[in-house]
Amino acid sequence: MKKIILLLLTITLTGCANNADAVIVTFDDDKSNAIRAHYKNYLNNNTDGLKELWSTDLQIYMNETEAKGVDDIVAVIQAQHTAFDNISMSFGDKELEMDNWVQTIDFPAIGENNPATTITQTWFTWSGTGKASGLTVEVPAHISFAWGEDGKIIQEWHNFDPLKMQTEIALIPAQVKMMQID
Repeated sequence: MKKIILLLLTITLTGCANNADAVIVTFDDDKSNAIRAHYKNYLNNNTDGLKELWSTDLQIYMNETEAKGVDDIVAVIQAQHTAFDNISMSFGDKELEMDNWVQTIDFPAIGENNPATTITQTWFTWSGTGKASGLTVEVPAHISFAWGEDGKIIQEWHNFDPLKMQTEIALIPAQVKMMQID
């Protein structure tokens, strides 16, 4: 019994120790909340609000290894809002009533070449109703955000299958051309 109590006490004291080399995961911190506000700007098609959180040197990896910049992501957002109505995000069961899962991870420095890093990760299902087709499109997505020292996003990694979105977006020019002919 003494060994069990000693073991529990050791685990408790070790777990409570302030360890500068620990990975820290938070859910309701300033950066996680900034991303939630960032997503509200996205849903409201407020690109000016989105730009407030992006570094001017932002690098975005949209399912690719080649980085894009702010102008590229703004063009994608505008295309999505042109092609879709009722754009929303959801996570998990309807009972959870969550738009997305957001967590921020502070990674300690690992040697001289790997400085401390803060990454906010998000998971959600993107949904929108195609303006041309009338079909509802749902796409599971994971987006990660790396933070700079100035509190701005310096890198993003977008991971999702864009085919359903691209198919609907491709219908928009055809619909505009048809409307011009009539």
